Amino acid sequence: MANRHLSRSIVLQTLFEWDFDAEKNTEPKEMLDRNIEEFGPGLDDSLFMNDLFLGILKKKTIIDEVIEKAAPDWPIDKISVVDRNILRIGLYELLFGERKEVPPKVAINESIELAKSFGGENSSRFINGVLGGVYKEIGEPGKEEVAHKKKHTETDPAKFPIEKKAGAVVYAIHDSHIYFAFVHDVFGYWTLSKGSIEEGENEEQGATREIKEEMGLDITIKDLLGRNEYIANHPEKGKIRKQVVFFLAESEYKDLVLEKGTGGLDDAKWFAMEEVLGLKMYDNMISLLEKALEIITKKK
Repeated sequence: MANRHLSRSIVLQTLFEWDFDAEKNTEPKEMLDRNIEEFGPGLDDSLFMNDLFLGILKKKTIIDEVIEKAAPDWPIDKISVVDRNILRIGLYELLFGERKEVPPKVAINESIELAKSFGGENSSRFINGVLGGVYKEIGEPGKEEVAHKKKHTETDPAKFPIEKKAGAVVYAIHDSHIYFAFVHDVFGYWTLSKGSIEEGENEEQGATREIKEEMGLDITIKDLLGRNEYIANHPEKGKIRKQVVFFLAESEYKDLVLEKGTGGLDDAKWFAMEEVLGLKMYDNMISLLEKALEIITKKK
């Protein structure tokens, strides 16, 4: 395992040089061979390093598109050279690697370790958030399934696969004040807890389970707030119709417990009603909160 960590470090060093285009006349393979000789003499892992490095270069366009979608506030050229190449390594192993040899969670953990060794102060958290978010979103697609799906690209939205999600605006009454529960993502936004509806669940059950798992709250569904649908690009499955339903839900006011290992999230917190407008939020959250507040105040 230690050898593999060193091998990934050498690949990262080579990607760093390649990204800077410091040696325009040097072929990528020659650059890697030189770094193997310099940083890993006697290391018997050249096949792994070649496959990883050249595979990343081959899949770079797809990988960078995934990075841009997973980190919308960070254009690829604004991410540090080290961080974006650690992401390329992690995403290549996560999406295209041999899962029997490198399980997804190993790929993520190895990238986090690279970030701790070579990145900045916040690099490991950023890498964990992006890779964890992608892993949570796509699961573990089988390589045979991936190859099969790539043979045909569907263009009719009515035929796109559907992924259903459910979430809630969760509120509590404490000392005669209204509080809302939010989760914080690694891109700096406070947002609403939501997740995929599992097989056998209805929408309310899915939202109730997700809030319990993500924030440790038992909720009571009060009203339907709204539905929306959007088209998302999956790196291998193509376009997907994501259908999201949000409820208004009440909970006891108690400490929030963010689920360990929650991909893309790093905090959970209650905010008093008057504090909410000062939060950095996604635009589509505003209308849901306004409707929720209207319903709550009428009931009071």
